[in-house]
Amino acid sequence: MDSPSVAEIGCENITSENFAPFGTVVTATPDAPASGPAESTLDLTAGTPRFYIMRLEDRKPAFTGITRHRRSTQTLMSADAGEWFLAVAPPDRDVPTVADIRAFRIPGGVAVTLTKGTWHAGPFFTDPAMNFANLELTDTNTADHDTYHFDRELGLRIVVDIS
Repeated sequence: MDSPSVAEIGCENITSENFAPFGTVVTATPDAPASGPAESTLDLTAGTPRFYIMRLEDRKPAFTGITRHRRSTQTLMSADAGEWFLAVAPPDRDVPTVADIRAFRIPGGVAVTLTKGTWHAGPFFTDPAMNFANLELTDTNTADHDTYHFDRELGLRIVVDIS
């Protein structure tokens, strides 16, 4: 089989505004009794929540598949407080295109909550390995895991330019 062609996409620093079509950016705030706009809105009503720390190795910013979860939100954050990257596409696309994809540079100490159905690839990072906090449903990776394969469908590998 031939190796896939490469499509390169840029990467931008994440803000609440530029990430809004895909979910919520969660940053540190003073402890307060009432919730506020810097918190994420979770929807874990379709099953049993699962919170865990996942260890990932060798996740350079390139991918051939992009995944979505339609039944729940998903929250991700570096448990090592290191910089990381995430590629996303809007949840309203049945099939994402390369033009739909945006990549974000996410500093340590910042979490993201993906809106239900948001396509995502990553987390990616430049360290040999990193730990990530992940809040999803117990069956997200088996019963709610829809992946579009750019390599199989279009012969593409997507590389995120993080320079």
